[in-house]
This record gives sequence, C-alpha cells and structure tokens, in this order.
Amino acid sequence: MARRKKGRDISGWVLVDKPAGLTSTAVVNKVRWCFDAKKAGHAGTLDPDATGMLPIALGEATKTIAYMGDDLKAYEFRVRLGISTKTDDAEGEVIATSDLRPSDAEIKAALPAFVGDIQQVPPQFSAVKVDGERAYDIARGGGEMELAARDLYVESLSLIGRPDADHVDLEFVCGSGGYVRSIARDLGEALGCLGHVLWLRRTWVGPFDIEDYVRLDRVEELARTEELDALLQPVGMALHALPELRATDAGAARLRNGNPGGVLPGEVEYGDLAWASLNGMPVAVGRYRAGELHPERVFNL
Repeated sequence: MARRKKGRDISGWVLVDKPAGLTSTAVVNKVRWCFDAKKAGHAGTLDPDATGMLPIALGEATKTIAYMGDDLKAYEFRVRLGISTKTDDAEGEVIATSDLRPSDAEIKAALPAFVGDIQQVPPQFSAVKVDGERAYDIARGGGEMELAARDLYVESLSLIGRPDADHVDLEFVCGSGGYVRSIARDLGEALGCLGHVLWLRRTWVGPFDIEDYVRLDRVEELARTEELDALLQPVGMALHALPELRATDAGAARLRNGNPGGVLPGEVEYGDLAWASLNGMPVAVGRYRAGELHPERVFNL
C-alpha cells in the first residue's frame, strides 16, 4: 500500500524574494514546510548568490509551470570590468585581467549585439548536462569542456548605471535559458576589457511583478498560521499566455474526469491550446476542438 503524502492540499503561487546564499531548491523546501504543502516546485532557477523573484508553485499550481516556458524574465546586475573569473562571477578564481576601461558610449554601442535572437554559450559552472553530467560538477573536478552555444531570445539589454570606471549596472530582459554571467563575460570580451558579474537580482518573471514579492523571512515568521495563506497568488496567473475559455457546468464536470468538455465560444481556433475555467478557477488545459476542450492537464481545485 502506497504511503500517503503528508501535508495540506493547498494550491497557489508564492512570489518569494530569494536571499543570497541559498539554492532555489532550499528556498522551495522552506516554503513548502511553512505552508505544510503536499507539493511544491519553482519556475526558473536562481544561482545561490543571486537574489530576487523566485515564483514557487504549491499544489495544483505545479501543473502550470510547464506553461511558463516562453515567459520573459528581467534582471538587474552589476559587472566588474577588467577581471575575468573561472565562474564568470565574483566567487571564481581570477584567470585574466585588463587595464582597459570603456566609456559609457562604447558600452552602449556594444549592447545591441546582445539583443534579439542570439547564440549564448553557458558558463562552465552551470547546470547544463554534458554526457549525463552537470557542467558544474565537471568544472569543480578541474575539467574543462566545450559547451555548445544555445539559442536565446533577448528583448533588451540596457545600461542603467555607471558607479565608477570599474563597474557598470545593466538591465537584462530575456526568454528561457538565459545566463546573466554569460552576458557579463561576453560583453567584457566584446569591449576588450573582460568582465564578470558582481551581483544579480531578478526583478520580475512573466506575469509576476515585484509588487507581489514577499521576503523569505516573512514567510518563515508566518509559518503554519492562517495569515500565511493570504500571501498566495491564484493558480491561474501562470496561464496568462494561453486564451481562457469559460466551461459550462456540465463541461467542467466532464473535464475534471479527463474527458472532453463543453466550453463557451472564445477567441480561439480549432486545435489551439487554451485553458478552461469555471467561476474563475482553472479546470483544465487542453486543445480546443469544435466547442469542446480536450484536456491535457486537469486541475483538482
């Protein structure tokens, strides 16, 4: 007989302001414990030293993570010019230095090359898999590898500050799979001065904005209290990129059982991926065909 999972059947999104020094998985585990939730996951890993927006899904919200793949993410970060490191951040061993310092105008002129559909090589210390192993495990063991460039969509890369000649502050908005450390490394190389990331902060992810942040210590302070549940954002927020269709009462009942169910007309074409709702709550995600939604994911809400 299978063991029953402990915890509450609670669903929604918690938008945590991740502190530095913790892995994304560690933050998820803390939040899951605080809510006493059966299931938890997150959308978009942040490096341990990074801070900012970490959307954490509880319960049925974990089923919506897969539909956030094309969502844009925004980062603010500081680059230390004149030094390159093994890890492309401040934690790594220095491997080269330069006395060259570009002007603001030179930096601005270099940024457009990193905007649009570009190719980006991940850092050596990254979670990319090489022959079944994580790149950071190979790198920590002293190995070096040729990592393949990957497609990345960058909506914008902007200069937002220049504290002094050695530092530059940038804002980066990109699609899935972008590495801020690679941007810092490649920009430094393009400018001829080298560079690495000193700090980075993710400011928003898709529909989730900074206004809805909650500090991790606040979540821990309210752990396992009624007040904590007020921090939850709706499950359906992560489905914002899909058209919404209103299910009929009978259609919702069929959808919940995994069968095609009737939906009211909406702005969709035959075969489009959409989500059905009843009284504002997600019922299912699936393909629209001739007045019915054929479910791929069903929500138990």
